[in-house]
Amino acid sequence: MLRAIAFVDYENIWVGLLERGYELTPERFVAFLQQFAVKMGMELSASYLYANFDREEFWRIQTIFEKTNVFTRHVFGKNNYTQTDFRRNAADSDLMLEAQEILLTRPGSVDVFLLFTGDGDFLPLVRKIKAWGKDVKVIGVDGSVHHALQPYCENYDVLAELQHEQGEAYDYVKDLTKAIQVLGQMQVRLPYVASTKARAALSEQLGRSTTQIKELIRYALRENIFLEREHPDPSLKIGRTKIYFLNLEEPQVQTALGDSLTEVRYRQVKLISAE
Repeated sequence: MLRAIAFVDYENIWVGLLERGYELTPERFVAFLQQFAVKMGMELSASYLYANFDREEFWRIQTIFEKTNVFTRHVFGKNNYTQTDFRRNAADSDLMLEAQEILLTRPGSVDVFLLFTGDGDFLPLVRKIKAWGKDVKVIGVDGSVHHALQPYCENYDVLAELQHEQGEAYDYVKDLTKAIQVLGQMQVRLPYVASTKARAALSEQLGRSTTQIKELIRYALRENIFLEREHPDPSLKIGRTKIYFLNLEEPQVQTALGDSLTEVRYRQVKLISAE
């Protein structure tokens, strides 16, 4: 049986699936790794997963991966906000260095390198692995794999494999007016609306799960209805937090807020001017 090692650019896979309406969970991805190895007739010796676990969507998932014998690498700085620590292509660099270290120091321990990503920056690594006489299979989200990696891409549609389990989709648009009103009320009551407080309040008042609320918020941010920014708060250990507020120039926001628009605008101007 062929011995394989998996290297996972988790954010690349997670975002690729999210853009197609599927929010990947650690448990489902680990199950997928195991199923893929069995399907390909391989023994999966080890899995290395790279992500910025400071990213809000990835909080607390590192422990879940570690408990399932996935070796995690926290690559801080990827996708952080402006004016915070930033390491361009941090996951790419760390993944490539570790893969090459195994290739050079333990070449006899692996027959196949499984590279879970669609990022074309990994082409030099793929070529290096092939030059050492090893097989490499690129597994990415269908439609999101860079053309440079296509010749090495495994003909295996990750999205199709995962989507068949997905139940009825949440129609977050129906909850948007109420969500705007909830966020507006919070802006009037609180000095600022931290992202964690907003999610909790929306979940409670809309009667939706945390996952569904995250879908709603992502939609509102994409449509420029909700806005987000970092807000300084010296009482916090890191000195800042992510906050949400409303785009008061959007007609849908103005209609939803109605008579409370003036008060929300006053509080919002006061908040921004205080920063």
